[in-house]
Amino acid sequence: MSTAAFTAPPPTSATFKKRVARAACTALGISCLLSLLGCSLPPLEGRSVSHALTTTEAAQTPLGQALEPDLAAHPGLSGIHPLHNPLDAFAARALLARAAARTLDVQYYIWRNDITGNLLLGELIEAADRGVRVRLLLDDIGTSGLDAELSAITLHKNIEVRLFNPFMLRKPKPLGYLADLRRANRRMHNKSFTADNLATIIGGRNVGDEYFGATDGVLFSDLDVMAIGPIATDVSNDFDRYWASASAYPVKDILKPAPESTLKQLEADTEALLASSRATEYRESIERSDFVRQLIDHTLPLHWVHVTMVSDDPAKGLGKASRDQLLIPQLEKALGKIESSLDIVSAYFVPTASGVTGLGDLVDHGVKVRVLTNSIEATDVPAVHAGYGKRRKELLERGVILYEMRSLAPAYAETTDKKLFQRFGSSGASLHAKTFAVDGKRLFVGSFNFDPRSALLNTELGFLIDSPELTHQLVDAFDRGVPRLSYRVELDDNKNLRWVGGLGPNAVVYTVEPHTTWWSRAMVTFLGWLPIESFL
Repeated sequence: MSTAAFTAPPPTSATFKKRVARAACTALGISCLLSLLGCSLPPLEGRSVSHALTTTEAAQTPLGQALEPDLAAHPGLSGIHPLHNPLDAFAARALLARAAARTLDVQYYIWRNDITGNLLLGELIEAADRGVRVRLLLDDIGTSGLDAELSAITLHKNIEVRLFNPFMLRKPKPLGYLADLRRANRRMHNKSFTADNLATIIGGRNVGDEYFGATDGVLFSDLDVMAIGPIATDVSNDFDRYWASASAYPVKDILKPAPESTLKQLEADTEALLASSRATEYRESIERSDFVRQLIDHTLPLHWVHVTMVSDDPAKGLGKASRDQLLIPQLEKALGKIESSLDIVSAYFVPTASGVTGLGDLVDHGVKVRVLTNSIEATDVPAVHAGYGKRRKELLERGVILYEMRSLAPAYAETTDKKLFQRFGSSGASLHAKTFAVDGKRLFVGSFNFDPRSALLNTELGFLIDSPELTHQLVDAFDRGVPRLSYRVELDDNKNLRWVGGLGPNAVVYTVEPHTTWWSRAMVTFLGWLPIESFL
């Protein structure tokens, strides 16, 4: 680095004031320009009012009648079916859309304009053609390149789309942040897909090829669960309050209207896509899946357990939620005291100083704490790794056990180890799961990351599942699979970090972060110096 930056004389007071004045004028000019471009949000008056089906209405649907014997046999419990495999997770959503008779309520943070995104749009249109009422609620940060399609589907009388905390300036969309940074920095990270107020899918997956496996790049395999029973009603009620929230704007008030012909063209395009070679594995995943048939004829493996939904109040999207309306206090109340173990899988793990203290205090009280997150080589967000990396020594000194996922080589693709690892959300490139196990008895699955953004800025949704059997799958993976397929981070005798790859006497020990360059490490270190932790 040049020494000029350190030897140049400081600006005079007059010079400094001029610079501040120019910066203020620039900011004011941008703000005025955005206002002239029509970046203020429209009024919410006049929005349609709608609600989820009542339990009586839902029970009268074909799906409700088919599920009634199982629900009656397990009063007060919910049936849980994990969706580990990305193709199964895609097929489950498509088949639930096909099984719906009255309503589909769909809520996502990201919906890509790609193969899987367009195929699922096609399923929503097809359901609407059958008379199903479709409500689609998307966070506007994740709809890039989808404006034309969203405008087109709202031409259907049975489809309504709303955008959460939308940007009025569509191109270039990032400038919309400048119009209202405080609001635009708060996003809806929730994910749910609910049919007839009876069956719902929640978890960590967004809608896009990288989440369902149709990509040659980063594959964000993740963990979802399908649920029926009382918990599905809880998700429907939660969807209703987001749908009616002060952050949910009808697409027709945000986007340019689409020509009448575009809906039929979109239907034709999605049908052609489904029949094309590009979508072969997805078409086949739907064709070979017995998901809905098994659900209806009572042969789908279900864990009948108590499930608690935790969710942020949508007022958090405007910074107006009180503490008791946030997910974390709800989760703390539902969990109670942690007695013996806490196993965390978090793709984006940014514990902050208070998190280090909290986890360390658990260790001091005899709780075994293990964490799996991404290594530098596996992460897709270096800034997040920087937020985690600067806390590693403190975590290790407090007794927390740390594992960092490797970017798995293609050679692992068909191995048992790789399949085991995928069970809770790893891929050939990057971990994306958000799950944790408590005392070997309770399992959390949802959208919540252990980071400040999930805690303070974004809205989140998840299930706390009372099931030793399901929880054991995660605990067992930590016991057997994680040490083999990740790096264990340790402190050597001189309190320096080291990374141990594998088990046994042949385990490779690295004294710098594995498979990185000095440049990549320097960049992550630099990012760790920036005052951005609260935004990660």
